[in-house]
Amino acid sequence: MANEKQSFKDRLHEIVFEADTPVGKAFDVTLLVFIVLSVLVVMLESVDSIGGQYPEVFYYLEWGITILFTLEYLLRIWLTRKPMKYVFSFYGIVDFLAILPTYLSIFFTGTQYLATIRALRLLRIFRVFKAAKYLSEASTLYNAIMSSGRKITVFLVGVLSAVLIIGSAMYLIEEGEGSGFDSIPHSVYWAIVTVTTVGYGDIAPVTPLGQFLSAILMILGYGVLAVPTGIVSAELVRGELDELPEVSTQACPSCSLEGHDKDAVHCKYCGEKL
Repeated sequence: MANEKQSFKDRLHEIVFEADTPVGKAFDVTLLVFIVLSVLVVMLESVDSIGGQYPEVFYYLEWGITILFTLEYLLRIWLTRKPMKYVFSFYGIVDFLAILPTYLSIFFTGTQYLATIRALRLLRIFRVFKAAKYLSEASTLYNAIMSSGRKITVFLVGVLSAVLIIGSAMYLIEEGEGSGFDSIPHSVYWAIVTVTTVGYGDIAPVTPLGQFLSAILMILGYGVLAVPTGIVSAELVRGELDELPEVSTQACPSCSLEGHDKDAVHCKYCGEKL
């Protein structure tokens, strides 16, 4: 009897976590439909002419979908041999955040609109339709970003230091001129807005020296945008040359993580047999 129960649980795991069978694909397609529906419900509810006219309809739709997603989330935890692995995985966190806003709305009005985070669950579409190539490309992109992390961090620390110094200098130059540089935090805010080329225009220097320093910061802003892009691009090219092996859509029954090689026998994350 125990073996039969375990066998049933394994089959159910395959349906819920994978799309290798017709039933599994049907489950995921149905889930995707409800995800799209839930995002549309949240968006339309915010339109006064629609949400204000049918508040009860949107209320019941939102709670109905949330309860459905909650049951699905609990089912995924029950089906996983190591629940915490799933709970703290990327998809596990997204699945939890997808149901959290509606429950928070009981205590904090309006938080249900944050439920649009459910759109992240649509990333499962690549697995549902056997787009394993997309999973490989996603791995390449992820590896490039992670490899660039330390370089970009060092660069951003340098930029933040420059912004702090220039912002402080602008405070000394523009103080008392009525230009809005009334404190160092405000001046640093201006420097960040300027170096990112956003340019709100709410604070602007009026002295010649301040305008000269502002022009230097604007030119520096182009480098701020270009350098991180170049770093990630170089890592992407390197990743393409390495030719990562094509991954399968199979999920580990123990930790529920994906991204294994097509010929993998054991999970590369926890070592359990696939």
